[in-house]
Amino acid sequence: MNGTAEPFEVATGDGPVARGAERAAAVRTAFDGLVNIRRVMGSSGPAQWERLRPVRAVALALEAAGIEASAVDAEGTRCATGYRVGAGNDSRSVRVEWLGPPGSGAEYTANEALRRCAEALRALGWVALEYRGPRRHHYLEVEPPG
Repeated sequence: MNGTAEPFEVATGDGPVARGAERAAAVRTAFDGLVNIRRVMGSSGPAQWERLRPVRAVALALEAAGIEASAVDAEGTRCATGYRVGAGNDSRSVRVEWLGPPGSGAEYTANEALRRCAEALRALGWVALEYRGPRRHHYLEVEPPG
């Protein structure tokens, strides 16, 4: 260890596998910070920080809820099944998909997994709507209320 701390990066599902005790502790600390921001700002739903960085906020909320993120290897090939969070249809919204490696069967578990994601996000005040896109691909469109 070189004594310098790495900045915390949320697991959006497009990076390396993010697991382990150190990772869990970092997620708890980051999520506690988000909850404290809401408390200080008197917000029961997404605070201004979350509204300005919805991809980061949604990914943090999902990981803090214990939902696994998808991941890609060094070549960019999907190597783990889980959520993937990316930009939505506009600057306020976020798209949540359930993806896995080829042959993983992720598409067969997507409906139930996305329902778990939606429940976790709705409990935190986000609006999460389920959609079906081309080739019956299910996803969530998530945004702050109002």
